[in-house]
Amino acid sequence: MPASRLDLLRWQFDLTWSLFEYHLERLDPEDVLWAPAAHCWTVRPGPDGGWVPDWADAEPDPVPVPTIGWITWHIGWWWTVTIDHAQGRTPRERTEIAWPGDAGRAVAWLRDLRAQWSTVLDGLDDAALDVTAPFPWQGDPDHTVAHMVAWVNAELMKNAAEIGQLRLLRQAGG
Repeated sequence: MPASRLDLLRWQFDLTWSLFEYHLERLDPEDVLWAPAAHCWTVRPGPDGGWVPDWADAEPDPVPVPTIGWITWHIGWWWTVTIDHAQGRTPRERTEIAWPGDAGRAVAWLRDLRAQWSTVLDGLDDAALDVTAPFPWQGDPDHTVAHMVAWVNAELMKNAAEIGQLRLLRQAGG
């Protein structure tokens, strides 16, 4: 019997996460704030003692190369907002999503988001996949919950590859 659409999307998510775990398990504390180029985005200590990500409302040209710390914040931001939407909560603003402050806490945060997303996926069935997506297309009827789940998979895969490449470059003495 062929897999349902939800089974396929869940399989893809689990595969992507397993590839991401390879790098999460190997992150050194020095990896997260390593600046791969002079022109980069990172997370920086803020005036209140928390961490603030670099940000521009309009995409800069050239695009800054992000640090692993910035990418982990970025994942935390888009995933938190997606989960808020999927669970019918008021989504948090970008400025409300703080980076936890070090590699260990960032990895724990991402693993917690994975568990929350798994709960969202566990609450879906194939019929739910056809409902208009609450995010990131804000109610566009051409984009369904299936599109949202596929988008999370693609976004996570892209970010995992970026983190993996940065980690490997730093380890190689880049």
